[in-house]
Amino acid sequence: MSGSQSGRAYIGSFTAAGGRGIVTARLDPEDGSLTLLDATDALPDPSYLTVAGPLLYAVSETRDGAVAAFRTDTTPAVLAAPPVPVDGAGPTHLAIWGDRVLTANYGSGSVSSLPLRADGTPYPAGRDVLRHTGSGPHPQRQQAPHAHQILPDPSGRWAVSVDLGTDSVRVCALSDEGGLVLHHETALRPGSGPRHLAFHPSGRYAYVLNELAPTLTVCRWDAVEGALRPLTELPVLPDGSARGDAFPSEVVVAPDGRFLWTATRGEDVVTTFALDATGEAITLVGTVSCGGRWPRDLAIDPSNRFLYAANERSGDVTWFAVDQESGLPVRGGSVRVPAPSCVVFG
Repeated sequence: MSGSQSGRAYIGSFTAAGGRGIVTARLDPEDGSLTLLDATDALPDPSYLTVAGPLLYAVSETRDGAVAAFRTDTTPAVLAAPPVPVDGAGPTHLAIWGDRVLTANYGSGSVSSLPLRADGTPYPAGRDVLRHTGSGPHPQRQQAPHAHQILPDPSGRWAVSVDLGTDSVRVCALSDEGGLVLHHETALRPGSGPRHLAFHPSGRYAYVLNELAPTLTVCRWDAVEGALRPLTELPVLPDGSARGDAFPSEVVVAPDGRFLWTATRGEDVVTTFALDATGEAITLVGTVSCGGRWPRDLAIDPSNRFLYAANERSGDVTWFAVDQESGLPVRGGSVRVPAPSCVVFG
């Protein structure tokens, strides 16, 4: 992603847990290190961020969920316009899709689409909400839908939402009026609890990370038909290595398509997979410590050389140099950031 300032990282954090909101850091392109610059708590619990052009977008993961745009030509980032309600509870993810911003609302099990003004700021007129339906077998976590992620596919034709509560991935189109219209729903294994998805650079494969079963589902993606087809499901931890609860959180694919990484909370590890030239065959290479506790997010920097883990419960962001032969991360250092939840670059 690109923004108005090169060499910047933005870290979202939970203000309700002592976080500073959106933290701005300087990124050293030589060693991947981060130097904290400033922070803003203008938006409560900005748990997920994305950068598009000169703006930084953030969800407010609160009961009365909201989305806001920030200017990145200042330090700290400042609100470009007042936050806008998404008509959904607990939004956990957002993405820009053309002239709209999309949010996945975990608490209310819905996804929202809000139009953007010419200056890139969201506004409520024309807001649309698509409510998911269904449930899953887990007695505590799957009594209702829980949309956890929404993002456009590589072709830009479809929006894909991942629902932990219904064990499914939904593919949506945009109506002429700007609303989200359900096109297709793909069922995954009951009880797996899909959380996040990442596409292969070729656009022909997608990898769904399952939170309730520490596994990864490899899928074929057809951008013409807007169809996702599961191929295989494999563990994200080596056989016999799990010591207790293991809750995968994020999946990242290298821009060159050679490697894939997952983070798993509880086990507090980053797992490296090697991908073949097509992206269909995947091999577990190994795991390393995330450098802290409860890695909620993973991010690869624009150079494809450094990987970052936002360790929510230990209150730090740890960076790793990526071994270009094996793909394994090698710890470089960390900075103290209370309750971090997300890292993006701009």
